[in-house]
This record gives sequence, C-alpha cells and structure tokens, in this order.
Amino acid sequence: MAWKRVTSGARRGIVAAMAQPELESFEDFWPFYVREHANKTNRTIHFVGTTLAMASVAAALLTRRRALLLATPLLGYGFAWFGHFVVEKNRPATFTHPAWSLRGDLVMWWKTLEGTMDAEVERVLTSNGVHEAPPAGAAHHGSDAVN
Repeated sequence: MAWKRVTSGARRGIVAAMAQPELESFEDFWPFYVREHANKTNRTIHFVGTTLAMASVAAALLTRRRALLLATPLLGYGFAWFGHFVVEKNRPATFTHPAWSLRGDLVMWWKTLEGTMDAEVERVLTSNGVHEAPPAGAAHHGSDAVN
C-alpha cells in the first residue's frame, strides 16, 4: 500500500493512497465516472448545467452572437463543479481526464434524458469496482454527442 501526505482538507496528514487503476479508454473510465456521480442531486445539477451549456451554444449559432459561447463553460463547469464540491464532496474528473469527462457528461445527460441513468448507477455500484464497459448504447450516444 502506498502512502501520501494530504496537506489540506478534512483528511490532513498521512493517509493510505488508494491505487486508481490505469484508465486506457473511455470504457475503463466510465465506471469511475459513474461512481463519482452516485448522488442523484449531483447528477441533476449536471443535467441542468449541461442543458444550459448546450442551449448557449445553440443560441450563439442561431443568433450569430459569439459572445454567448463564453457562457458555455461557465454554465457547464459551474453547475458540475458546484455539484461535486458541495453535494457529492469529491473532485471533478475534469481535472484529470478532461476529454473523457466531457464525453461522460454527455453520456450521462443522454441517459438521464432516456431515464436509464439511475439503473446505470446501480449497475456500476453493484459491480464491486470491476471496470465493466458501459452498455453499447451508452458509448454510442456519447460518441454521437461529442461529434
């Protein structure tokens, strides 16, 4: 077991560092992402922020006002980071895996819209930490949303 020094926060001192498995693909990342979004309130806050961010992009395109694009990251990340720091009390995956995190946000947004995200959280949480690939539909929707 590895040890690390934590210099801030509630867990200050020397603590055991939990080894994070190597993440080599989005399919490896997805279970980690889902566990970091186990709290339904956090997922709802993400859904609102992602919806508003997409709406700001659509409004910028429709009105040809580029300034509206400046609101996109503020809306998307602002809501998400609030959800992580205040509600879920964890660190956003954006800091370590920005591209996969964006894709995860879009997959989670789609699954929330479909009404299947709660079941996905349950599936991942009961998998005992085994990194299982998301169902084929999840990866497909995520790649569609990003492209």
